[in-house]
Amino acid sequence: MSAEAPAIGRPRAFDEEAVLGRAAEVFWRHGYEGASLSALTGAMGINRPTLYATFGSKERLFQRAFARYHDNQTARVRAALDQPTAYAAIAAFLRSSADGLTADDHPAGCLSIQGGLACSPGNTRISDVLAAGRADTESALEERLSRAAEEGDLPDGVDAPSLARFVMALSEGHAVHAAAGASREDLQASVDVALRAVALGRPGRT
Repeated sequence: MSAEAPAIGRPRAFDEEAVLGRAAEVFWRHGYEGASLSALTGAMGINRPTLYATFGSKERLFQRAFARYHDNQTARVRAALDQPTAYAAIAAFLRSSADGLTADDHPAGCLSIQGGLACSPGNTRISDVLAAGRADTESALEERLSRAAEEGDLPDGVDAPSLARFVMALSEGHAVHAAAGASREDLQASVDVALRAVALGRPGRT
């Protein structure tokens, strides 16, 4: 009895999580609009028909890749914000961010900034996806700092949303500098300055 013939047109199996990670790196380095299909399929190790059959479109691929990236980042953010005081949470968030922005296992900077901060009118949905991801992180910071204010861990009158925005703005600015070549030491020195400013407003300081 002859062996069963292989199925025709069946896409070869691949590790979808690994493929999404490689796609994220291409978008990270080149931005959404600068990432060509040739660069994406080359990095992912699949052909265009398989890309479209699996992910539907370049836009959908980006959304999936960014969602995976954002989930990983959210886990790091939650770990930082789980610190027992507002000051420790801010310090852990900024220190972890500076380390991540300059890590050796991915492009410098941040996908949520470099992926498509500015897009042409036809690709505004990409900018919206990235903005929503950054807003989620800022909301998590605001929630943690608001709880700290309610617990008396922040001075009376501190505006938790504004403090959260300050911390986010510093982290996002660091992403731009990291992408331009700033070292981890450079970013951590900037964190030192920010933490001194935060420390001046801690309860019990004179």
